[in-house]
Amino acid sequence: MKKVYPTAQAALEGVLFDGMYIAAGGFGLCGIPENLISAIRDAGTKDLTVASNNAGVDDFGLGLLLQTRQVKKMISSYVGENAEFMRQYLSGELELEFNPQGTLAERMRAGGAGIPGFYTKTGVGTVIAEGKEHKDFNGETYILEEGIFADLSIVKAWKGDTQGNLIYRKTARNFNPNAATCGKVCIAEVEEIVPVGSLDPDQIHTPGIFVDRIIQGDHEKRIEQRTIREG
Repeated sequence: MKKVYPTAQAALEGVLFDGMYIAAGGFGLCGIPENLISAIRDAGTKDLTVASNNAGVDDFGLGLLLQTRQVKKMISSYVGENAEFMRQYLSGELELEFNPQGTLAERMRAGGAGIPGFYTKTGVGTVIAEGKEHKDFNGETYILEEGIFADLSIVKAWKGDTQGNLIYRKTARNFNPNAATCGKVCIAEVEEIVPVGSLDPDQIHTPGIFVDRIIQGDHEKRIEQRTIREG
């Protein structure tokens, strides 16, 4: 099975459709699949539901899809750093489902493991719990959270081989391993594609069985907040 594609546009061909559900890896601008996001913008796919920790910044990452009004709903933990995200949410233009970060990560992991739901104490007694099933275990109240089952997972890794085995580098690991598992189709972009057998099996974070397509891309790696000292 050929998994290596020449471009992000080629990798997304035949996968995108209006109204689809996308799980995206990354945290802020760290480890985001920036080439795939740009290709989705260029494709014009609309009415998207996107599960991701946040939505990048105004002019980069998932913020690009907000600028073009391609996103109908965000499932996220954090609205900061993106003024357009905040504006659309407060004006009622964008649906937003808030999730605590750990809950969002576990929802992706659960979906990847075929688990439809799980109970957690996080969010009990807050707006997060509204409308959700409550259940007591050993005298403690928990709420039911559903696993995420997306149409498409998009992730960014440091290295990958031609069979889709992936290694993430340092904090770019963040949501990527969980996001990679919960989509019907997973497309990964990497900084370097190497031959099968080049990666130490003990160092692989996402096994190739989860990855359907892979591209090698150029990455800008922007920094959200740059603070420097006077010389």
